[in-house]
Amino acid sequence: MRLHAYYRSSTSYRVRIALNLKGLDYEIVPVNLLEAEQRGEAFRTLNPFAGVPALEADGRVYAQSMAILEWLDERHPDRSLLPSDIEDRFVMRELALAIATELHAPLNLPVLQYLKRDLGHSQDEIDTWYRHWLAKTLVPLEARLAALGTGDFLFDAPGLFECVLIPQLYNARRFGFDYSAMPHMTRIEAACLKHPAFVKAHPDNQPDSPGKA
Repeated sequence: MRLHAYYRSSTSYRVRIALNLKGLDYEIVPVNLLEAEQRGEAFRTLNPFAGVPALEADGRVYAQSMAILEWLDERHPDRSLLPSDIEDRFVMRELALAIATELHAPLNLPVLQYLKRDLGHSQDEIDTWYRHWLAKTLVPLEARLAALGTGDFLFDAPGLFECVLIPQLYNARRFGFDYSAMPHMTRIEAACLKHPAFVKAHPDNQPDSPGKA
């Protein structure tokens, strides 16, 4: 498998975690979003959505991170990303999709670039925008985790929810969002960041990370 990805892309990060949790071998093919490589003709031929990640596997190209995560779980069912109980599976999807659907759209790179380049907003204004949308979803998410009485992970082991949560928290730190008063979220983050699958997937450990140069 070949994963076309950018080291800081939260959606790429999600898929790297899932691949690692499942113990699957893959090659990283860096795509530099800051240099708009994803909008070049060669990459658009591979993925018409002109975004990362794009996963080459089984002679096909798979796009859209949440669809890729579901495909991985169906194609490689060992070490499932979802619990066996139907109600627990709903909770896992509910919380993962709260992040994926409510936060990715207003906070992804094209939106932030549009705010700055086309609408003329300052970086401080963009950072305020970013933190506003984070709070809108992460505050009720923490309340949901508290009501569920979560431990180190949402359930017994990291799965779909953690694949989506940890990249979003990585970005939250980058934009100065303080979630230290969210104990359930920070406990899950701490446990995940010690897990080998998450360590391997971390942006700092990717071949296109500036720290790896």
